[in-house]
Amino acid sequence: MAVDYTVIVVYLAGMLAMGWWGMRRARSKSEFLVAGRRLGPVMYSGTMAAIVLGGASTIGGVGLGYQYGLSGAWMVFTIGLGLLALSVFFSARIARLKVYTVSEMLDLRYGGRAGVISGVVMWAYTLMLAVTSTIAYATIFDVLFDMNRTVAIILGGSIVVAYSTLGGMWSITLTDMVQFVVKTIGVLLLLLPIAVVKAGGFSEMKAKLPTAYFDPLGIGGETIFTYVLIYTFGMLIGQDIWQRVFTARGDRTAKWGGTVAGTYCLVYALAGAVIGTAAKVIYPKLGSPDDAFATIVKDELPVGVRGLVLAAALAAVMSTSSGALIACATVANNDIWSRLRGAVRRTDDTRDEVTGNRVFILIMGIGVIGTAIALNNVVEALTVAYNLLVGGLLVPILGGLLWKRGTVQGALASVIVGGLAVIGLMAGYGILANEPVYYGLLASLVVYVAVSLATKPTDAAVLATWRERLAGRNPELVSEPVPAHQ
Repeated sequence: MAVDYTVIVVYLAGMLAMGWWGMRRARSKSEFLVAGRRLGPVMYSGTMAAIVLGGASTIGGVGLGYQYGLSGAWMVFTIGLGLLALSVFFSARIARLKVYTVSEMLDLRYGGRAGVISGVVMWAYTLMLAVTSTIAYATIFDVLFDMNRTVAIILGGSIVVAYSTLGGMWSITLTDMVQFVVKTIGVLLLLLPIAVVKAGGFSEMKAKLPTAYFDPLGIGGETIFTYVLIYTFGMLIGQDIWQRVFTARGDRTAKWGGTVAGTYCLVYALAGAVIGTAAKVIYPKLGSPDDAFATIVKDELPVGVRGLVLAAALAAVMSTSSGALIACATVANNDIWSRLRGAVRRTDDTRDEVTGNRVFILIMGIGVIGTAIALNNVVEALTVAYNLLVGGLLVPILGGLLWKRGTVQGALASVIVGGLAVIGLMAGYGILANEPVYYGLLASLVVYVAVSLATKPTDAAVLATWRERLAGRNPELVSEPVPAHQ
């Protein structure tokens, strides 16, 4: 294992070095939070693919393949579909807004007063996403070093917090690009063919497994529909995803770079399902489907290759964790703290802004590590996060982009009713039930339309400013927190 250990240690040291390098570039709020809005197509595509394909997509995707066969690809497949939809239909308009958070977009569109409430919902989502990604370190370090769960979470989490705090989005972009390359080599080019060969090839896999394992819809229509609601729509509105869109240097980069990343996700989804199916042939009686990835890596890969593939899994977890962490800190600082204290308008490029956001990343990072140590059920935490995101924020965000009659009262009512409905229904039906997101989303939509039609239309001046920003005709204007009294 010495060679494998060396691969992992070099990889982790490289992440910290890139954090230090990124610190030298992050000299303004724009550089720190959105990499100066200067990423070209190659870096944009790589980093976007890296953030959406995390531990759940890698370890969890292989686990679903082990349990359901090729139809286990649907979870990650719907993530790719969401990223494609975002890139083709919305990303150019989102990038032209020149904001930092989803809540700032809502304030621009509706004329203020939506920021704090929507910010709290988005903060809860990004926090839980960061926590669940951080917990995944325990699985990987246990395979590598037989390490205690708490120590593994602290080690992995501390590295991510360190490079994210040092260089912000520049550090995260650089590390994500490396993680994208490592992930592609480790999972697609090495683990996938080796797993299929070890299982005896596709003919042997078909001979040893039930036909349901090769049914594209074998996982069930209701499950696929739920994945679409949670993950496809979640990709359209998540702060962690939007913050990457904000890094694009232009409309074409956001649109076509995101399209490439979404297509990559579709390929990655199928690869994970095939690896899991091969693992089912090799290890038909594993205790848990989520053990499939670690088991096949540990037992079937040669020395050195095993270290690289485990580094790929670590890369998948780190990219999602760092992206969720900076999103969580950005929302906490810009959408909640600044608004609650009635922050006055500041210039965009001050060192104080960078320092403040750096402090929030550190604080949120410590909180994420502590929560990850205390939390046991990853699936439930992630389900709560996505249910709140989709049930509370999908309708007012897409409504604001697509329906000019939507009002701030309708948006606020939609966030509150949708969020409370999801929480109440999860308490009644159970956290993992499908009904909470179904009915919560429906309640949010009904309330949004009804309240918007019953209230005064959005002020014409607000809509005019909104249209100017959507058209990219006001690039120098950057949205700032709205004082509490407004």
